[in-house]
Amino acid sequence: MQAICRDTDVVLKDWMLKRNCAMSPRQFVMCYLSLVAASLGVAVLVAIRGAWLVLPFTGLDLLAVSAAFVVYARHATDYEYIRLSPEQLVVEQQSADRLTQYAFNPRWVRIEVDGQPRTRITLCAGRQALPLGKYLAYHRREPFARELRGWLRRCA
Repeated sequence: MQAICRDTDVVLKDWMLKRNCAMSPRQFVMCYLSLVAASLGVAVLVAIRGAWLVLPFTGLDLLAVSAAFVVYARHATDYEYIRLSPEQLVVEQQSADRLTQYAFNPRWVRIEVDGQPRTRITLCAGRQALPLGKYLAYHRREPFARELRGWLRRCA
């Protein structure tokens, strides 16, 4: 591994691979609040009619949904940023609160693609193997691997 790219390095090509989030943060919060309001509204109406055990189960349900929403929100901004310069290939991966960076000599890198049905891209350099493209749709992974190989050939 080498030092991470400096801002003065010439970038031949870069790729930003990230999740496709269906909602903005504001829409996400509004969706969550409407779900809580509707669930509590129904639970309170049923509890008033005598089925008071509905309230604790609604609380458990909302707790489970809240946990799922927190996990979704933590990973909503995950990405892979790949930057190729004549001297190095830098891969930056953001997952929740963890940012990791890898730097490779582009002349020593090879791209391996596992077959169907769930195509996987692996960047290999020496003994290191780094999975790439987990945020790409399966049908876009092989074309991306071909494009990356083409750009790596230009550095040879």
